[in-house]
Amino acid sequence: MLPSGSKTWSEESICSGGIFDVDNQLKELETLDEKIARPGFWDDHETAQTVQKERAAIQRNVGLWKGLRKEYEDIEALQELAEEEDDESLDTEIETSLGRLEEHLESAELKAMLSGPKDFNNAILSINSGAGGTESQDWAGMLLRMYTRYADRSGYKAEILDMQYGEEAGIKSATLLISGEYAYGYLKAEIGVHRLVRISPFDANKRRHTSFASVFIYPEVDEDIEVEIKEDDLKVDVYRASGPGGQGVNTTDSAVRLTHLPTGIIVQCQNERSQFKNKASAMKVLKSRIYEMEQEKLDEEKREMEKQKKKIEWGSQIRSYVLHPYRMAKDLRTQVEVGNVDAVLDGDLDQFIQAYLLLAKK
Repeated sequence: MLPSGSKTWSEESICSGGIFDVDNQLKELETLDEKIARPGFWDDHETAQTVQKERAAIQRNVGLWKGLRKEYEDIEALQELAEEEDDESLDTEIETSLGRLEEHLESAELKAMLSGPKDFNNAILSINSGAGGTESQDWAGMLLRMYTRYADRSGYKAEILDMQYGEEAGIKSATLLISGEYAYGYLKAEIGVHRLVRISPFDANKRRHTSFASVFIYPEVDEDIEVEIKEDDLKVDVYRASGPGGQGVNTTDSAVRLTHLPTGIIVQCQNERSQFKNKASAMKVLKSRIYEMEQEKLDEEKREMEKQKKKIEWGSQIRSYVLHPYRMAKDLRTQVEVGNVDAVLDGDLDQFIQAYLLLAKK
């Protein structure tokens, strides 16, 4: 048996499957494989697609466990070799491998919690400043940087699809596509209102201000999921993309705004210089939002998620970031507090996201 030196260490999770519930998941894989092998399975494309997604999710979990099991067995073999050869020089390598395994285990345990049908998807992240003009717009800009840095730290790709700049500083709103495995599963923990308390850099009297901005996350719709959008239901506006202070950044009308008349959903994109590319990106966001809205009509869990889109004001925030008179970031759902608020604003959100996922699992 290998030594236990961390709260994340769980031999049971690795050897017997633990939270991965490997035995049951392997049985489910067999059942699904039998279903897929039946004649006529592909006749019902929608049902076949659902079964394939379910199988892929189970296969990912089993794959996570197999990878951990292989690491564990390699360390066991290394420890046996050290004991047989009485070679203490291998101790450092064993300790390093154990530390790496513990990190992988913690990450895998979190991923095992992400069993939602769209948790594996890319995420479309939307930031909107609250009331308060320049103050809240600057705060929204800080959040944009925080999530861009989080994506970078996590190995994700962050692409700005649309951004409306503030008159003096910051942004009024922004839409990003965060691409990577489990991007939506992790980032859904950030849905809600975020509150900042600080001495305002825009107040000549150096008074303390409170600002709000809202964050909402949509899963990107898979390319193989069909969302029908009729041309007659779309209003398409093109305009010239603008930069900070309203200055034009393009000399042609390349920015695109789509209004879906039946639902009233409006999306826009101005990131590319090509009107065609901007329309394609806007359609991707629109399809994701329509798909999500339809799912919410059928799924109570999605309706509960939508209720988290609260009014951007006092009493509705999920997290506070205080820069004065003390420095701390606190999540009001999980009660997790971090004193190094600068690190949080630089994208170190793992503690908050992990605590939220554990709470949601309970």
